[in-house]
Amino acid sequence: MDDILVEQRNGYHKLTLNRPGKLNALNPGMLTRLLAVIDAAEADGTCRAVVLTGEGRGFCAGQEVGADFMPGPDGPPDLEALANNFHHEVVRRIRASRLPFVCAVNGVAAGAGASFALAGDIVLAARSAMFVQAFIRIGLVPDSGATFFLPRLVGDARARALAMLGDPIDAETAERWGMIWKAVDDAALPAEAEAIAVRLAKSPALALARIKTLFAGATHNNLNQQLDLEARLQGEAGRSADFAEGVRAFQEKRPPRFGG
Repeated sequence: MDDILVEQRNGYHKLTLNRPGKLNALNPGMLTRLLAVIDAAEADGTCRAVVLTGEGRGFCAGQEVGADFMPGPDGPPDLEALANNFHHEVVRRIRASRLPFVCAVNGVAAGAGASFALAGDIVLAARSAMFVQAFIRIGLVPDSGATFFLPRLVGDARARALAMLGDPIDAETAERWGMIWKAVDDAALPAEAEAIAVRLAKSPALALARIKTLFAGATHNNLNQQLDLEARLQGEAGRSADFAEGVRAFQEKRPPRFGG
């Protein structure tokens, strides 16, 4: 059974984490495959967006804690290498991608799984979904960008409590705190995610990629630096065919047909 299902739909790829019996817990093989399918979406010129979701009752329960995760005769597992080579590479590629990522959180998102969800550009969650910083429960610290995303999304006080207590929060709380874009009814989640992906696939791709660049810059730029970056990328956007098409469509009172 393929642990990552890939559907190449009209204008976007749908990636489904597919170890439902393990709540889509991660292992090195699955992470290698996930990196490969993200790279494939990036390389596909017809792909304009990505939906990332999970099969079954969970989005992703984080790293699988199996026998190979226990300290053995050769010492403890190399969690630094696991983070750098796998978990963190997934987050880096989602954030660096030209493609907008829609994360549809269909169930529990724990540990690295929660961070994968929060790395997305637009995050939807089923009302039954839960977000858990589970690291503290086994004596670990948050990784996969959790300590980067959470303070920016929910504030320092809430981020520290989530990390130190490991308490789950539901989708409606996550929406209310600004952690995600929207909580939706469970049955509506696939259609909501698909509608957003279709909308993004019809949007100006170069502008979307530049928006991602701008928000990445905003994490470290001061105001003047960010204004300079906005001006430069606005100039690039203004020289694009999509801008010309957008203006023509506005003047002709018709929907634009962006080519990307």
